[in-house]
Amino acid sequence: MIEIICGEKGTGKTKRIISLANGISDQAKGSMVFIDDDNSYMYDLGYSIRFINVTDYALNDPDMFLGFLCGLCASDFDLEYVFVDRFENVIKADLGELQGFFAQLQTMADQHKLHIILSVSKGAEILPDFMQAYIME
Repeated sequence: MIEIICGEKGTGKTKRIISLANGISDQAKGSMVFIDDDNSYMYDLGYSIRFINVTDYALNDPDMFLGFLCGLCASDFDLEYVFVDRFENVIKADLGELQGFFAQLQTMADQHKLHIILSVSKGAEILPDFMQAYIME
């Protein structure tokens, strides 16, 4: 399952995704990973949530990010939740060009029973059509 928290800059997306991750951590059966492009919120997450700063891994495009997620799944068969804050900064690509990426991401989520929650700094009306189905209310 893929879900997107969207909204313009300053609308509380980061606080919402952190709160969501912390709220789920008590009831999650598997492990959880929180991915960001800096360390600003590392200490706001519960101790059971693994924090990853992707700038440590030189990810330069969507394919590299997908490979990175595959590596996480391969190394942790219990991985249940993946949170990605500031997705467009992490992915380093135009959102309109990611339809194929989202199809692959959905396949990965289905195969590994992953819940993938992304925060995107754009209003829902600006997101491409293929992303509309993933918007979290």
